[in-house]
Amino acid sequence: MIKKGDKVKILTGKDKSKEGEIIEIDRPNNRAKIKGINIVKKHVKATKEKKGGIISKENFIDISNLSLFEKNKNKTKEIKK
Repeated sequence: MIKKGDKVKILTGKDKSKEGEIIEIDRPNNRAKIKGINIVKKHVKATKEKKGGIISKENFIDISNLSLFEKNKNKTKEIKK
């Protein structure tokens, strides 16, 4: 079982073989946000409080595309659901 703060390695997609830390998990949809991985650009409309423009932020990635990464052994471990 993975949880917030775990180090993971990306197995597939545009960020393949990169490593990062989980910052948010969406359990009902089996998705997770990893710090610095799967960056997307979002157009934000200006409001009175916030400035508008194009911002970059992390997007969710499916948990099946992740592998738990152990710092001590530098090896990946299979994730059990």
